[in-house]
Amino acid sequence: MPKTYFQRRTVLGGTLLAALPRLARAQPHPVRIGVLNDAAGPYADSGGAGSILAAQMAVADFGATVLGRPIAILHGDTQNKPDIAGALAREWYDQGVDMITDLPVTPVAAAVQQVARDKNRTVMITASAVSEFTSRNCAPISSHWADDTHAMAAGIGKLLSQGSSATWFFITVNFSFGEALQAEATKVIDLNGGHVIGSTKFPIGNADFSSQILAAQSSGAKVIGLASVGGDQVNLIKQAAEFGLQSNGAQIAGFLVYITDIHALGLDVAQGLRFPAGFYWDQSDASRSFAKRFFAERHAMPTKNQASIYAASLHFLKAMAQAGTDDPVAVNKAMRAGPVAFFGRPATLREDGRLLYEVSLYRVKTAAESHAAWDYYAELGRISAADAFLPISANC
Repeated sequence: MPKTYFQRRTVLGGTLLAALPRLARAQPHPVRIGVLNDAAGPYADSGGAGSILAAQMAVADFGATVLGRPIAILHGDTQNKPDIAGALAREWYDQGVDMITDLPVTPVAAAVQQVARDKNRTVMITASAVSEFTSRNCAPISSHWADDTHAMAAGIGKLLSQGSSATWFFITVNFSFGEALQAEATKVIDLNGGHVIGSTKFPIGNADFSSQILAAQSSGAKVIGLASVGGDQVNLIKQAAEFGLQSNGAQIAGFLVYITDIHALGLDVAQGLRFPAGFYWDQSDASRSFAKRFFAERHAMPTKNQASIYAASLHFLKAMAQAGTDDPVAVNKAMRAGPVAFFGRPATLREDGRLLYEVSLYRVKTAAESHAAWDYYAELGRISAADAFLPISANC
Protein backbone atom coordinates (compact mmCIF):
# COMPACT_ATOMS: atom_id res chain seq x y z
CA MET A 1 0.00 0.00 0.00
CA PRO A 2 1.49 3.40 -0.92
CA LYS A 3 2.24 5.81 1.89
CA THR A 4 -0.49 8.39 2.25
CA TYR A 5 -1.27 11.61 4.00
CA PHE A 6 -4.61 13.19 4.79
CA GLN A 7 -5.31 16.51 3.12
CA ARG A 8 -8.04 18.69 4.66
CA ARG A 9 -9.95 21.41 2.84
CA THR A 10 -13.49 22.71 2.59
CA VAL A 11 -15.41 21.48 -0.44
CA LEU A 12 -19.02 20.98 -1.52
CA GLY A 13 -20.50 22.31 1.71
CA GLY A 14 -18.38 19.99 3.87
CA THR A 15 -14.83 19.09 4.75
CA LEU A 16 -12.75 16.95 2.41
CA LEU A 17 -10.37 14.49 4.03
CA ALA A 18 -8.59 12.88 1.12
CA ALA A 19 -6.06 10.09 1.18
CA LEU A 20 -3.77 10.96 -1.72
CA PRO A 21 -0.46 9.44 -2.85
CA ARG A 22 2.59 11.51 -1.96
CA LEU A 23 4.08 13.66 -4.69
CA ALA A 24 0.98 13.16 -6.87
CA ARG A 25 0.28 15.73 -9.55
CA ALA A 26 -2.77 15.90 -11.83
CA GLN A 27 -4.96 12.99 -10.85
CA PRO A 28 -8.27 11.56 -12.03
CA HIS A 29 -11.49 12.54 -10.31
CA PRO A 30 -11.47 10.90 -6.85
CA VAL A 31 -13.96 8.38 -5.56
CA ARG A 32 -15.73 10.27 -2.77
CA ILE A 33 -17.26 8.90 0.42
CA GLY A 34 -19.35 11.39 2.38
CA VAL A 35 -19.72 11.05 6.17
CA LEU A 36 -22.84 13.00 7.08
CA ASN A 37 -23.57 13.26 10.79
CA ASP A 38 -23.91 15.31 13.97
CA ALA A 39 -20.61 17.12 14.48
CA ALA A 40 -21.22 18.81 17.82
CA GLY A 41 -24.65 17.84 19.15
CA PRO A 42 -26.00 14.90 21.19
CA TYR A 43 -24.79 12.24 18.71
CA ALA A 44 -21.26 13.58 18.25
CA ASP A 45 -19.70 11.06 20.66
CA SER A 46 -21.29 8.03 18.99
CA GLY A 47 -20.42 9.36 15.52
CA GLY A 48 -18.82 12.75 14.92
CA ALA A 49 -15.05 12.81 14.47
CA GLY A 50 -14.84 9.11 15.29
CA SER A 51 -16.93 8.32 12.23
CA ILE A 52 -14.49 10.25 10.05
CA LEU A 53 -11.59 8.32 11.54
CA ALA A 54 -13.36 5.01 10.90
CA ALA A 55 -13.84 5.89 7.23
CA GLN A 56 -10.19 7.00 6.99
CA MET A 57 -9.08 3.68 8.44
CA ALA A 58 -11.13 1.83 5.83
CA VAL A 59 -9.46 3.82 3.05
CA ALA A 60 -6.01 3.18 4.50
CA ASP A 61 -6.70 -0.54 4.82
CA PHE A 62 -8.08 -0.76 1.29
CA GLY A 63 -5.12 0.98 -0.27
CA ALA A 64 -5.85 4.67 -1.06
CA THR A 65 -6.96 4.16 -4.68
CA VAL A 66 -9.71 2.23 -6.45
CA LEU A 67 -10.15 1.82 -10.20
CA GLY A 68 -7.00 3.92 -10.59
CA ARG A 69 -8.59 6.86 -8.75
CA PRO A 70 -7.69 8.36 -5.36
CA ILE A 71 -10.23 8.06 -2.56
CA ALA A 72 -11.50 11.15 -0.76
CA ILE A 73 -13.56 11.42 2.42
CA LEU A 74 -15.92 14.34 2.98
CA HIS A 75 -17.57 15.36 6.22
CA GLY A 76 -20.75 17.37 6.66
CA ASP A 77 -22.72 18.43 9.75
CA THR A 78 -26.48 17.83 9.51
CA GLN A 79 -27.17 19.70 12.76
CA ASN A 80 -29.74 16.89 13.11
CA LYS A 81 -32.04 18.70 10.68
CA PRO A 82 -33.46 16.77 7.71
CA ASP A 83 -33.65 19.84 5.45
CA ILE A 84 -29.94 20.57 5.94
CA ALA A 85 -29.04 16.90 5.47
CA GLY A 86 -31.15 16.58 2.32
CA ALA A 87 -29.75 19.74 0.77
CA LEU A 88 -26.16 18.76 1.48
CA ALA A 89 -26.70 15.24 0.15
CA ARG A 90 -28.22 16.63 -3.03
CA GLU A 91 -25.26 18.99 -3.50
CA TRP A 92 -22.76 16.20 -2.86
CA TYR A 93 -24.41 13.75 -5.24
CA ASP A 94 -24.71 16.43 -7.94
CA GLN A 95 -20.97 17.06 -7.61
CA GLY A 96 -20.06 13.38 -7.96
CA VAL A 97 -19.99 11.97 -4.41
CA ASP A 98 -20.24 8.20 -4.75
CA MET A 99 -21.52 7.15 -1.33
CA ILE A 100 -22.93 8.77 1.84
CA THR A 101 -22.85 7.05 5.23
CA ASP A 102 -23.54 7.48 8.98
CA LEU A 103 -26.83 9.49 9.26
CA PRO A 104 -28.09 9.58 12.86
CA VAL A 105 -31.72 10.57 13.54
CA THR A 106 -34.56 8.95 11.59
CA PRO A 107 -35.84 12.05 9.69
CA VAL A 108 -32.27 12.91 8.64
CA ALA A 109 -31.57 9.41 7.30
CA ALA A 110 -34.96 9.25 5.59
CA ALA A 111 -34.33 12.57 3.83
CA VAL A 112 -30.93 11.45 2.55
CA GLN A 113 -32.23 8.02 1.53
CA GLN A 114 -34.88 9.74 -0.60
CA VAL A 115 -32.28 11.99 -2.26
CA ALA A 116 -30.14 8.91 -2.95
CA ARG A 117 -33.12 7.22 -4.61
CA ASP A 118 -33.81 10.33 -6.69
CA LYS A 119 -30.17 10.63 -7.76
CA ASN A 120 -29.50 6.88 -8.06
CA ARG A 121 -26.49 7.13 -5.73
CA THR A 122 -25.32 4.88 -2.92
CA VAL A 123 -26.36 5.47 0.70
CA MET A 124 -25.21 3.22 3.57
CA ILE A 125 -27.10 3.99 6.81
CA THR A 126 -25.09 3.01 9.90
CA ALA A 127 -26.62 5.12 12.69
CA SER A 128 -30.37 5.62 12.33
CA ALA A 129 -32.19 2.50 13.44
CA VAL A 130 -35.80 2.21 12.25
CA SER A 131 -36.45 -1.02 10.34
CA GLU A 132 -38.44 0.83 7.64
CA PHE A 133 -35.23 1.63 5.77
CA THR A 134 -35.42 -1.89 4.36
CA SER A 135 -38.90 -3.16 5.27
CA ARG A 136 -40.73 -0.33 3.46
CA ASN A 137 -38.16 1.89 1.76
CA CYS A 138 -35.71 -0.58 0.24
CA ALA A 139 -33.86 0.50 -2.89
CA PRO A 140 -31.14 -1.05 -5.09
CA ILE A 141 -28.69 1.65 -4.01
CA SER A 142 -29.52 1.71 -0.27
CA SER A 143 -28.29 -0.50 2.58
CA HIS A 144 -28.87 -0.51 6.34
CA TRP A 145 -25.95 -1.44 8.63
CA ALA A 146 -27.26 -0.34 12.04
CA ASP A 147 -28.88 -2.54 14.67
CA ASP A 148 -32.44 -1.74 13.61
CA THR A 149 -35.49 -1.40 15.84
CA HIS A 150 -36.60 -4.98 15.21
CA ALA A 151 -33.14 -6.40 15.97
CA MET A 152 -32.90 -4.34 19.17
CA ALA A 153 -36.38 -5.44 20.26
CA ALA A 154 -35.68 -9.09 19.42
CA GLY A 155 -32.28 -8.99 21.06
CA ILE A 156 -33.55 -7.94 24.45
CA GLY A 157 -37.28 -8.69 24.35
CA LYS A 158 -36.82 -12.39 23.66
CA LEU A 159 -34.17 -13.02 26.30
CA LEU A 160 -35.84 -10.97 29.06
CA SER A 161 -39.45 -12.01 28.44
CA GLN A 162 -39.45 -15.74 29.10
CA GLY A 163 -42.48 -16.72 31.18
CA SER A 164 -45.67 -15.02 32.28
CA SER A 165 -43.96 -13.27 35.20
CA ALA A 166 -41.97 -11.00 32.84
CA THR A 167 -43.75 -7.65 33.03
CA TRP A 168 -42.54 -4.51 31.26
CA PHE A 169 -43.02 -0.76 31.61
CA PHE A 170 -41.68 1.60 28.93
CA ILE A 171 -40.20 5.09 29.26
CA THR A 172 -40.26 6.28 25.65
CA VAL A 173 -39.01 9.37 23.83
CA ASN A 174 -41.90 11.03 22.03
CA PHE A 175 -40.79 10.84 18.41
CA SER A 176 -40.84 8.26 15.63
CA PHE A 177 -37.80 6.27 16.76
CA GLY A 178 -39.09 5.74 20.30
CA GLU A 179 -42.59 4.90 19.17
CA ALA A 180 -41.33 2.38 16.60
CA LEU A 181 -38.98 0.79 19.11
CA GLN A 182 -41.68 0.36 21.77
CA ALA A 183 -44.08 -1.09 19.19
CA GLU A 184 -41.49 -3.58 17.91
CA ALA A 185 -40.47 -4.59 21.43
CA THR A 186 -44.08 -5.08 22.52
CA LYS A 187 -44.63 -7.59 19.71
CA VAL A 188 -41.55 -9.59 20.72
CA ILE A 189 -42.44 -9.45 24.43
CA ASP A 190 -45.97 -10.71 23.75
CA LEU A 191 -44.70 -13.53 21.52
CA ASN A 192 -42.36 -14.71 24.28
CA GLY A 193 -44.92 -14.76 27.08
CA GLY A 194 -44.20 -11.39 28.66
CA HIS A 195 -46.61 -8.50 29.18
CA VAL A 196 -46.32 -4.72 28.78
CA ILE A 197 -48.31 -3.28 31.68
CA GLY A 198 -47.75 0.41 31.06
CA SER A 199 -45.71 3.19 29.48
CA THR A 200 -44.98 6.90 29.67
CA LYS A 201 -43.44 9.36 27.23
CA PHE A 202 -41.09 12.31 27.42
CA PRO A 203 -40.10 15.05 24.93
CA ILE A 204 -36.68 15.26 23.26
CA GLY A 205 -34.32 17.28 25.44
CA ASN A 206 -36.18 16.51 28.65
CA ALA A 207 -34.30 17.52 31.81
CA ASP A 208 -36.42 16.08 34.63
CA PHE A 209 -37.46 12.43 34.46
CA SER A 210 -38.84 12.15 37.99
CA SER A 211 -42.47 11.73 36.94
CA GLN A 212 -41.59 9.02 34.39
CA ILE A 213 -39.37 7.14 36.87
CA LEU A 214 -42.00 7.29 39.62
CA ALA A 215 -44.60 5.94 37.18
CA ALA A 216 -42.25 3.07 36.33
CA GLN A 217 -41.60 2.33 40.00
CA SER A 218 -45.27 2.35 40.93
CA SER A 219 -46.11 -0.03 38.06
CA GLY A 220 -44.32 -2.90 39.76
CA ALA A 221 -42.90 -4.04 36.40
CA LYS A 222 -39.97 -6.46 36.46
CA VAL A 223 -38.30 -4.79 33.47
CA ILE A 224 -38.16 -1.06 32.71
CA GLY A 225 -37.56 -0.51 28.99
CA LEU A 226 -35.85 2.72 27.92
CA ALA A 227 -36.94 3.50 24.35
CA SER A 228 -34.60 6.47 24.08
CA VAL A 229 -31.17 7.44 22.81
CA GLY A 230 -28.29 9.87 23.23
CA GLY A 231 -28.16 12.55 25.89
CA ASP A 232 -31.76 11.94 26.92
CA GLN A 233 -30.99 8.31 27.68
CA VAL A 234 -27.84 9.17 29.62
CA ASN A 235 -29.77 11.62 31.79
CA LEU A 236 -32.60 9.13 32.25
CA ILE A 237 -30.21 6.39 33.43
CA LYS A 238 -28.50 8.82 35.84
CA GLN A 239 -31.79 9.82 37.39
CA ALA A 240 -33.02 6.21 37.51
CA ALA A 241 -29.91 5.37 39.57
CA GLU A 242 -30.59 8.31 41.89
CA PHE A 243 -34.11 7.00 42.47
CA GLY A 244 -32.77 3.50 43.14
CA LEU A 245 -34.84 1.97 40.36
CA GLN A 246 -32.64 -1.13 39.98
CA SER A 247 -31.90 -1.49 43.69
CA ASN A 248 -35.65 -1.95 44.22
CA GLY A 249 -35.59 -5.11 42.12
CA ALA A 250 -36.35 -3.95 38.57
CA GLN A 251 -34.08 -4.65 35.63
CA ILE A 252 -33.38 -1.71 33.30
CA ALA A 253 -33.29 -2.56 29.60
CA GLY A 254 -31.86 -0.16 27.04
CA PHE A 255 -32.05 -0.61 23.30
CA LEU A 256 -29.85 1.84 21.37
CA VAL A 257 -26.90 2.09 23.76
CA TYR A 258 -23.38 3.17 22.83
CA ILE A 259 -20.20 2.40 24.72
CA THR A 260 -19.56 6.14 24.95
CA ASP A 261 -22.82 6.41 26.92
CA ILE A 262 -21.54 3.86 29.44
CA HIS A 263 -18.18 5.63 29.64
CA ALA A 264 -19.90 8.94 30.37
CA LEU A 265 -22.14 7.38 33.03
CA GLY A 266 -19.49 5.28 34.79
CA LEU A 267 -19.97 1.71 35.98
CA ASP A 268 -21.32 2.69 39.39
CA VAL A 269 -24.30 4.32 37.65
CA ALA A 270 -24.71 2.10 34.58
CA GLN A 271 -24.05 -1.30 36.15
CA GLY A 272 -26.72 -3.89 35.46
CA LEU A 273 -28.15 -2.18 32.38
CA ARG A 274 -29.16 -4.74 29.73
CA PHE A 275 -29.08 -3.94 26.03
CA PRO A 276 -28.47 -5.55 22.60
CA ALA A 277 -25.64 -4.75 20.21
CA GLY A 278 -24.16 -6.17 17.04
CA PHE A 279 -20.65 -4.91 17.86
CA TYR A 280 -18.48 -4.61 20.96
CA TRP A 281 -14.80 -3.78 20.74
CA ASP A 282 -13.81 -6.87 22.81
CA GLN A 283 -15.95 -9.45 20.97
CA SER A 284 -13.21 -11.01 18.80
CA ASP A 285 -9.60 -10.79 17.69
CA ALA A 286 -10.72 -8.76 14.66
CA SER A 287 -12.69 -6.27 16.76
CA ARG A 288 -9.84 -5.89 19.26
CA SER A 289 -7.34 -5.23 16.47
CA PHE A 290 -9.57 -2.54 14.95
CA ALA A 291 -10.31 -1.02 18.36
CA LYS A 292 -6.63 -0.83 19.33
CA ARG A 293 -5.83 1.20 16.22
CA PHE A 294 -8.91 3.39 16.65
CA PHE A 295 -8.08 4.04 20.31
CA ALA A 296 -4.55 5.12 19.43
CA GLU A 297 -6.06 8.04 17.48
CA ARG A 298 -9.23 8.86 19.45
CA HIS A 299 -8.36 7.74 23.01
CA ALA A 300 -11.79 6.11 23.09
CA MET A 301 -13.07 2.74 21.97
CA PRO A 302 -15.19 2.70 18.80
CA THR A 303 -18.96 2.73 19.05
CA LYS A 304 -21.00 0.24 17.05
CA ASN A 305 -21.86 3.06 14.62
CA GLN A 306 -18.22 3.93 14.04
CA ALA A 307 -17.35 0.26 13.59
CA SER A 308 -20.15 -0.12 11.04
CA ILE A 309 -18.85 2.88 9.09
CA TYR A 310 -15.46 1.19 8.85
CA ALA A 311 -17.00 -2.11 7.70
CA ALA A 312 -19.43 -0.44 5.28
CA SER A 313 -16.81 1.83 3.68
CA LEU A 314 -14.35 -1.02 3.23
CA HIS A 315 -17.04 -3.27 1.76
CA PHE A 316 -18.10 -0.49 -0.63
CA LEU A 317 -14.55 -0.03 -1.93
CA LYS A 318 -14.02 -3.77 -2.34
CA ALA A 319 -17.29 -4.03 -4.27
CA MET A 320 -16.35 -1.16 -6.56
CA ALA A 321 -13.07 -2.87 -7.34
CA GLN A 322 -14.84 -6.17 -7.95
CA ALA A 323 -17.51 -4.59 -10.17
CA GLY A 324 -14.82 -2.76 -12.18
CA THR A 325 -17.05 0.32 -12.37
CA ASP A 326 -18.40 3.13 -10.23
CA ASP A 327 -21.96 2.54 -11.49
CA PRO A 328 -24.06 2.59 -8.26
CA VAL A 329 -26.38 -0.29 -9.19
CA ALA A 330 -23.47 -2.51 -10.25
CA VAL A 331 -21.50 -1.67 -7.09
CA ASN A 332 -24.50 -2.42 -4.87
CA LYS A 333 -25.06 -5.73 -6.65
CA ALA A 334 -21.43 -6.63 -5.95
CA MET A 335 -21.87 -5.64 -2.30
CA ARG A 336 -24.80 -8.05 -2.00
CA ALA A 337 -23.02 -10.91 -3.77
CA GLY A 338 -20.52 -12.03 -1.15
CA PRO A 339 -19.81 -12.19 2.58
CA VAL A 340 -19.10 -9.05 4.60
CA ALA A 341 -16.05 -8.73 6.86
CA PHE A 342 -17.79 -7.83 10.14
CA PHE A 343 -15.26 -8.12 12.95
CA GLY A 344 -15.12 -11.88 13.18
CA ARG A 345 -18.86 -12.56 12.93
CA PRO A 346 -20.54 -14.02 9.83
CA ALA A 347 -22.44 -11.30 7.95
CA THR A 348 -24.15 -10.91 4.60
CA LEU A 349 -25.88 -8.06 2.83
CA ARG A 350 -29.35 -9.18 1.81
CA GLU A 351 -30.98 -8.27 -1.50
CA ASP A 352 -33.04 -5.52 0.17
CA GLY A 353 -29.89 -3.97 1.65
CA ARG A 354 -30.30 -5.27 5.19
CA LEU A 355 -27.01 -6.36 6.77
CA LEU A 356 -27.56 -9.66 8.61
CA TYR A 357 -25.52 -10.78 11.64
CA GLU A 358 -25.91 -12.16 15.15
CA VAL A 359 -26.97 -9.69 17.84
CA SER A 360 -25.68 -10.10 21.41
CA LEU A 361 -27.42 -9.19 24.64
CA TYR A 362 -25.06 -7.53 27.10
CA ARG A 363 -25.10 -6.52 30.77
CA VAL A 364 -23.00 -3.61 32.00
CA LYS A 365 -20.41 -4.93 34.44
CA THR A 366 -19.91 -3.78 37.99
CA ALA A 367 -16.71 -1.93 38.81
CA ALA A 368 -15.43 -5.07 40.56
CA GLU A 369 -15.97 -7.15 37.41
CA SER A 370 -14.17 -4.70 35.11
CA HIS A 371 -10.47 -5.46 34.70
CA ALA A 372 -9.35 -2.53 32.53
CA ALA A 373 -10.48 0.76 31.04
CA TRP A 374 -13.43 0.28 28.65
CA ASP A 375 -13.98 -3.30 29.89
CA TYR A 376 -17.68 -2.67 30.34
CA TYR A 377 -19.81 -5.43 28.78
CA ALA A 378 -20.64 -9.00 29.86
CA GLU A 379 -22.37 -11.07 27.18
CA LEU A 380 -25.59 -12.79 28.32
CA GLY A 381 -26.62 -14.49 25.08
CA ARG A 382 -27.05 -14.10 21.34
CA ILE A 383 -29.94 -13.83 18.90
CA SER A 384 -29.44 -15.36 15.45
CA ALA A 385 -29.64 -13.16 12.37
CA ALA A 386 -32.83 -14.97 11.35
CA ASP A 387 -34.50 -14.03 14.66
CA ALA A 388 -33.00 -10.56 14.91
CA PHE A 389 -34.08 -9.14 11.56
CA LEU A 390 -37.40 -9.00 9.76
CA PRO A 391 -37.79 -11.25 6.71
CA ILE A 392 -37.42 -9.56 3.36
CA SER A 393 -40.44 -7.48 2.44
CA ALA A 394 -42.62 -8.31 -0.56
CA ASN A 395 -41.96 -4.74 -1.71
CA CYS A 396 -38.30 -5.60 -2.22
